[in-house]
Amino acid sequence: MRARLLSLLLLAAASVCAADKPNLIFVFCDNLGNGDVACFNRLTKHRTPHLDKMAAEGMRLTSFYSASGVCTPSRAAAMTGCYPRRLNLHVSNKGTFVLQPVAPKGLHPQEATVAEVMKSAGYSTTIIGKWHLGDQPEFLPTRQGFDSYFGIPYSDDMTKDKMPDIWPELPLMRDENVIEAPVDRDYLTKRYTEEAIRYIEAHKDKPFFLYLPHAMPGSTAHAYSSPAFRGKSANGEWGDSVEELDWSMGEILAALKRLGLDEKTLVIWTSDNGAPRRDPPQGSNLPYKGWGYNTSEGAMRMPCIARWPGKIPAGTECRELASMLDLLPTFAALGSAALPANPIDGHDIRPLLLGEPGAESPTDERGFFYYHMGQLQAVRSGPWKLYLPLEKKLVSGKGRNAAVPLELYNVRDDIAEEHETSATEPDVVKRLLALAEAARIELGDEGREGSGQRPAGWVENPTARSL
Repeated sequence: MRARLLSLLLLAAASVCAADKPNLIFVFCDNLGNGDVACFNRLTKHRTPHLDKMAAEGMRLTSFYSASGVCTPSRAAAMTGCYPRRLNLHVSNKGTFVLQPVAPKGLHPQEATVAEVMKSAGYSTTIIGKWHLGDQPEFLPTRQGFDSYFGIPYSDDMTKDKMPDIWPELPLMRDENVIEAPVDRDYLTKRYTEEAIRYIEAHKDKPFFLYLPHAMPGSTAHAYSSPAFRGKSANGEWGDSVEELDWSMGEILAALKRLGLDEKTLVIWTSDNGAPRRDPPQGSNLPYKGWGYNTSEGAMRMPCIARWPGKIPAGTECRELASMLDLLPTFAALGSAALPANPIDGHDIRPLLLGEPGAESPTDERGFFYYHMGQLQAVRSGPWKLYLPLEKKLVSGKGRNAAVPLELYNVRDDIAEEHETSATEPDVVKRLLALAEAARIELGDEGREGSGQRPAGWVENPTARSL
């Protein structure tokens, strides 16, 4: 009798604990810039009513950063809370920006992901969308804490015609199996959205972590969208794709409300890096300077919306420095999960998200570091961004460029970076240079290993993911 009573009490306690743990949804767009969404850029041609409403019901984070201006490194950071350099995923096995199909390199299986952390706290976990942290079986999401996987293993532009002797047709995977190849990219956003809603419906009674990394607007010269959105925007194919992503977010939020999960679910929406092309129909990073694939504000300062009715104050803005590195420790704290044993770089930003009076960025003390591949190019602390002096700056698509001088900007207030202030702020310059040197010691710099770096995953004789 006592044993049965104890079992019932433990079961009841577990149910109470589960009820206290919020569901977590992390939505990641691909190459979508700050200026592509109306609630961050009132001049955009894109209609984004669902994201605008989400922002009105939640919080806009206007100093929220990716840990890289390009795909694989930014996703590695979001999944692990670590700078890509710490994981040796700042470059591919070929020394290029991102991992390609049939690469021997990937996220090390011993690295703890958000999914593994949340799974340890009793969460169901899934990824629906683009992975891009290695396509070999050892690196797939189902080996990194995700209960299930539905999506493409790398970028939508990595198609067989680019390298027909090596790359397979672009595969759509279910867990560790290819179920379609080539996948019809026009329908990816629609299918991911429908899959996400089915997952939410099936897991509504237990805390879940849903990672939804969309493939769009994407990396191709022509963004994809389903027939319902094709040709409907005022900004060509890119606008069509953005407006379908807005629809997707609206469908997911509506499902949460219909299922009574609205106040039990934290939703974070953002993008992996800024829009990469200078042609306006290919995206906008306004009001920030620069384009994707570098360390400019346009490349790394992301639109971000956080919504959790009853917890996150509605219609608010957070101007404090935060980044994708902070997602893992914040989610862990919300789910009462233990942090990974290995050092991470992110911080718990619950005080910022919950709008606590006087809450300040926990990143300011150590600084936030802008790496381009292996080269440390800038550091931010508080409102200040210091561009480091470099003899030969690495530039996207151009290799090593000319020398660049030291420059200091207040990127919180001078978001267009029009007023260089290093001459009038020598103490700030000195402090940020010291932070940069501390980063070099731990994370490394070009031609210099860091004491805190860990190996990436590696396999011999990689194989293609194909039917």
